[in-house]
Amino acid sequence: MTKAELREKIRVLALQVVGEKAKSEDAALAYDELTKFPELKAILIDLLTHEFDSFLEGIDWISPRPTTFRINLLNGQSFILIFTERSWIAQVEGKKYYLLNLDEEEYAAQSISRILQYGPKSGADIEESDDTSSSSIDDDSEETDVDVDIDL
Repeated sequence: MTKAELREKIRVLALQVVGEKAKSEDAALAYDELTKFPELKAILIDLLTHEFDSFLEGIDWISPRPTTFRINLLNGQSFILIFTERSWIAQVEGKKYYLLNLDEEEYAAQSISRILQYGPKSGADIEESDDTSSSSIDDDSEETDVDVDIDL
């Protein structure tokens, strides 16, 4: 590899990194919490890459002390990010990951990836099936009442 080829590769990579950073800054404007708390944006980029906007439905600021955020995902799932004096803590599916440690940050990213693979929350599916089953039960009960009236 010559010096010119190496310089060209570095230039292409630098342009790519700058482009990704610009994308994440544009996406952050949609969320008030990310403009108020730039550290939160950095953590989301660490956990979800620069494409975090493709996976988020919203961000809720749920507690001032310790500063706690609920990150709502497009599939209806969510996870919690807590800011402490030493580092951020991600609580995903009830398990806490201290993001100061690189290993735990990787485990947190894998857990978030796992919940992104889930479909919509099962509660929504249950409600839909309850609505259809209750209407069929009502229809059956009306027919039964008619049968009883005829027999009398």
